[in-house]
Amino acid sequence: MSTQPSDDAEPGAAPATANTVAANNETPTVTESEPDVAKPTQEEPKVAKPTELQAAAPIEAPLPATTAGETTEPQSAPAQDTDSPAHDKKPESGTASQLPPLAQLWKAAEGHAHFEIWGVPLSDPERHIPTQIIFQKFLNANDGDVEKAKAQLLKTLDWRQKTQPQQLVRKMFSKAKFDGLGYVTTYTAGDEPAVDEPEQKEVFTWNLYGTVKSLDETFGNLREFLEWRVALMELGLIELNIGGAIKPITADYDPYQMTQVHDYRGISFLRQTEVAKAASKESIIVLGDNYPELLKEKFFVNIPVIMGFLFGIMKVFVSKKTLKKFHPISSGTNLAREFVNTKVDGLGDKLPAEYGGKGADLKTLGKALIVE
Repeated sequence: MSTQPSDDAEPGAAPATANTVAANNETPTVTESEPDVAKPTQEEPKVAKPTELQAAAPIEAPLPATTAGETTEPQSAPAQDTDSPAHDKKPESGTASQLPPLAQLWKAAEGHAHFEIWGVPLSDPERHIPTQIIFQKFLNANDGDVEKAKAQLLKTLDWRQKTQPQQLVRKMFSKAKFDGLGYVTTYTAGDEPAVDEPEQKEVFTWNLYGTVKSLDETFGNLREFLEWRVALMELGLIELNIGGAIKPITADYDPYQMTQVHDYRGISFLRQTEVAKAASKESIIVLGDNYPELLKEKFFVNIPVIMGFLFGIMKVFVSKKTLKKFHPISSGTNLAREFVNTKVDGLGDKLPAEYGGKGADLKTLGKALIVE
């Protein structure tokens, strides 16, 4: 048997999901300052039509996030304007360096031809909480360095304009290659879904690499695999629902993140393939570049004793901050024990039985991409 790649990183109207879908980082493995805001101008913002999405190329990398533990309460959010698109509102006059950090990112973004990130039409962050959250994540990922955050933001806008990842969520993928390979699940604190309350839910993405029948088939076409992996990431972002956010985040408080689980049951790491290594490397880079601060924790379960190749790849392409979120677990049935103190009471029990919980299996509960 050969090794599987791994990924990291680290998404709008809900897309169609696979026929196996119920409720509700690949072989690659892997894979986060309170915002100041600019004063709005007096003119009424005009609503612009969102850019038409087109199907495009592939991608994958690590998702950063806040570490588990107590979080500080966010400051009260300013009234938001969900209708004003990114390019219609102008920041106050003055040189860019004189503007607050979020306003500087806004000034850079509104000059771009693409106005969407993670399913959110960008707008003035002073009045639009979802945009404020996205910009803050780029700042957090770059430790508050505005110029680095700006550069990453613009590269992400370039990438999304070219790739159109939201269209990939609706793409039909090969059943022979990807059926049962990935799921997204959402666990809530109560009986009713808490769509707009991040403190009341946990979103998981699952990559079951042990289901891969042929590494060469699934990972041989790198573009196709990356498209699938990016689509799964976008499916998770739909569940995270940043577009419906009403609370800002800071450098220390960010509940808009996902937990990733990579299951390697039945996978041998004694022999690695070129396609697996290429898929791992590219997925890590793509997800890390374009989905910053979206990874809460990442668990590698049912891993063999020998997986030096896997973590060797991660150490090269993933930051030390992100690596701290990685947790190898030899037996998948021990996963539930990792979720004793979480914002969703009894989260461990909600996981599937094969991961130590008492909940429904992934085929029953999880959402998946369309395959045929």
